[in-house]
Amino acid sequence: MAEVLRTPDERFASLPGWTYTPRYFQRPDGLWLHYLDEGPRQAARTWLCLHGQPTWSYLYRRMIPVFAAAGDRVVVPDFLGFGRSDKPVDEAAYTFGFHRDSLLSLIETLGLRNIVLVVQDWGGLIGLTLPMAAPARYASLLVMNTTLGTGDQPLGEGFLAWRAFSNKNPDIDIAGLMRRACPHLSDAEAAAYAAPYPDATYKAGVRRFPNLVPDRPDAGGAALSRQARDFWRGTWTGRSLMAIGMKDPVLGPPVMRALHDVIRGCPPPMEIAEGGHFLQEWGENIAHAAARAL
Repeated sequence: MAEVLRTPDERFASLPGWTYTPRYFQRPDGLWLHYLDEGPRQAARTWLCLHGQPTWSYLYRRMIPVFAAAGDRVVVPDFLGFGRSDKPVDEAAYTFGFHRDSLLSLIETLGLRNIVLVVQDWGGLIGLTLPMAAPARYASLLVMNTTLGTGDQPLGEGFLAWRAFSNKNPDIDIAGLMRRACPHLSDAEAAAYAAPYPDATYKAGVRRFPNLVPDRPDAGGAALSRQARDFWRGTWTGRSLMAIGMKDPVLGPPVMRALHDVIRGCPPPMEIAEGGHFLQEWGENIAHAAARAL
């Protein structure tokens, strides 16, 4: 197997607002994917919460308690290359299919049903392609600042600027980025986002994501994303709720309104005036609204 890194456990000690028990799923290739699994296993709903770049499951710490207090199960995985999950050093290991297959295997292994799919950023780019693989598992959708990478639409200037910035900064300052994007974070909370990455060698998965966004029709994941667009537009019958961080310069209101038009039966979105790209950091009220509506 190619070189794989695993962040030392002590890096995750004493993170503010983070007291959850780590759990692990092993892929057939031996890689370990970390996830949280809170609440009763036989709950009426299971919230499957997917993060994006450069975050990890810590992003959902304001929403997990709300979902759990409703008596529900809450499953929050870290993508491979992120959080407590294993981190292949070779960037070529990270593909759209690699990430998607990992999530599908986790869902199957845990036997998740009555899923409320909660997505943002890459959690949506990949997560929105999951339900069409097993529609009966999914009951509802909570979608925050994200999109579908169909490869047949031009990428926005905001994203292109972000991709260029990411490529020029291979050892990106994750704590600094989160502090700028979410000014209300404490220094300790911002630092918690950087905890999984002791140095640049641990950031291969973080670096890779912007370059995986499908930018042409034959790019990896593009055909799946076009199928997902058709699924959400014509097949989806579950409940949906959209929340938009209005200050997101990359996947903000124009992108989200275009996605809203694709999701069959989605009611008018919640608009979070102060919310930025990492909308979960303004997520407690969103979680309460979702628990009621979904």
